[in-house]
Amino acid sequence: MSGRLFGRARFLSVLVAAAALLAAFALPAWAQEKPKLVVYTYDSFAAWGPGAFIEEQFEARYNADLVLVAPASSNEMLARLIQEMEAGNRQADVFIGLADSALSRALARNLFEPYDPALIPNLAGVPGELLFDPTGHVIPFDHGYITLVYDSEALSPDEVPTTFEELLDPRFARSIIAIDPRTSSPGHAFLMWTIARFGDPGYLEFWERLKPNLLTVAGGWSEAYDMFLNGEAPIVVSYSTDTAYSMMEEGSDRQRVLLLEGQGYRQVEGMAIVRGTKVPELAHALLNLVLEPEVQSLLATTNWMFPANREAPLDPTFEQYAVLPPHPVWLPSEEIEANDARWLREWARVISR
Repeated sequence: MSGRLFGRARFLSVLVAAAALLAAFALPAWAQEKPKLVVYTYDSFAAWGPGAFIEEQFEARYNADLVLVAPASSNEMLARLIQEMEAGNRQADVFIGLADSALSRALARNLFEPYDPALIPNLAGVPGELLFDPTGHVIPFDHGYITLVYDSEALSPDEVPTTFEELLDPRFARSIIAIDPRTSSPGHAFLMWTIARFGDPGYLEFWERLKPNLLTVAGGWSEAYDMFLNGEAPIVVSYSTDTAYSMMEEGSDRQRVLLLEGQGYRQVEGMAIVRGTKVPELAHALLNLVLEPEVQSLLATTNWMFPANREAPLDPTFEQYAVLPPHPVWLPSEEIEANDARWLREWARVISR
C-alpha cells in the first residue's frame, strides 16, 4: 500500500473511531450496552400475573435484561429490601407491589427515589384519589377491595348478611372462613376494615362476638379459598373481583361478592424506584410501561385487580362482574404503622382465648 493510500486509510479509520465515540456519548448511558434492571415484586405478579408480558415488552423496547425477583409475598419482599438497604447491599432497582398500608414503613426507611412525572407520561391517566403518596415516591398501578364472598348454592341472595351486625347472627355459626392478619394481606385488610368500622378498641368486641361464626382462621388466602371451594363454609374473606374471575375462568357466577353496608376495604398497590439505582432512566421507563393501557388491561384479568389507569380498556365480563364497592374504606398508613403491632397482638389474644 502506498504512503498516500495508507495515510488516507488511517485518516478514515480515525474518522470512524471518532464518529463511534461521539455516537456513544450521544446515547444515554443505559443504551451503550445491554444493562440489567432488577425488580422486586411478589410471586403471583411474576408467575401468573402480567410479569411475563411486561418482561417481554420491556426487553424488546429497551434492549435490556429485566429480572423479576419474586420468591415470596409482597410483605416478605419488602422486608428483604429493607434488610438489604440497611446493610448497604442494594440489589433491586424497582419495587412493584407496595401496599398503601405499608407506605409509612417504606418512607421512614428512605427506600425509594422521588420519581419524575415528566418521564412517566402514562401517569396522567391515574385519578388523583389513587395517588396515595403525597411525597412523590410511590406510584399506584392497581387497586382492589377486600370483601366477603359467598356460595350462592349454599345461601340465596336474600339469606346473606348485609351488615356487620347481621354477620354476627347465630344462624351463621361456623359459616365464615377468616384469614390470619399476621400472615396474609387479605386477612390484614379485613382486620383493618373492622378497626375502621368499630374503632379502637371496639373492633375487639366485634371479633369476640364473631368467633362463634368462624369455621377457622386460615393461614393464607389460598388455603381459605380452597376450603371455601370445597364447600367447608359458605362465606370467605376474599376480593370483590372473585365473581368476575369465576365467570371468565369457569363460566359460573356461583361465587358472589357480599358487601357489608356497601363497603369494601380498599387496597392500592404501588411501585417505586429504589434509592441508589444506577439505571434511573430504565426504572422510569418500566414504571411508565406498567401504566400503559394495554398492560393495565391485562393486569385486570391476570392480577384480578382494577387498573390504576382509567384509560385501560376492560374486558366486558370483568366490567360486568367485578364489584366496585360504593363506600370503600381504608385507614391512613401512618395510623397503621403506629398501631399495627399492638392491634395484631390484641386480635390474637381475643381469637385464641
